[in-house]
Amino acid sequence: MQFKPYAKSLAVALSLAFVAGCSSSGGTQDGAMDGTAGNGIGTGSMSGQGMTSGQQGGAGMQAGQQGRIPDVRTIYFDFDSDQIRSEFQSVLTAHAQYLRSNGNVTVVLEGHTDERGTREYNMALSERRAKAVERFLTVQGVSPSQFEIVSYGEERPAVRGNGEDAYAQNRRVVFSY
Repeated sequence: MQFKPYAKSLAVALSLAFVAGCSSSGGTQDGAMDGTAGNGIGTGSMSGQGMTSGQQGGAGMQAGQQGRIPDVRTIYFDFDSDQIRSEFQSVLTAHAQYLRSNGNVTVVLEGHTDERGTREYNMALSERRAKAVERFLTVQGVSPSQFEIVSYGEERPAVRGNGEDAYAQNRRVVFSY
């Protein structure tokens, strides 16, 4: 029977998906959002480098041009929104350029929310955020086969806490290469 090769392939694919899902630490990859990561919440600079969020996007673009993964791998969203904020468009453009230049590279877009709202609502919102990023990248010419979307909702907070500062750091999409 020819079912056996398909079963093996399916088992391998599911195992890889499980390992990929378990490998995340749940934190952000570009530092804290206390005004030091160029995240658009504050007017701060990138940690220790004195770069504003506008310059940060340029640095991400430059890294993409050099064939390296852009340094900034997390973008943040406003409360109850899946709209991409203007200060992150240059970051997304850098990722788009990198992905277009490296057609064999895939990325997992991990959507997250803060803890407010029901679990079901937050899962849907985090998926909408990741899909908004996917749409942006697709419009920039990135192949849809290079994306995978994972919706975590409120399950993997970057920061624990109940204040607006903690909430703002948890409303995000993370690029996981």
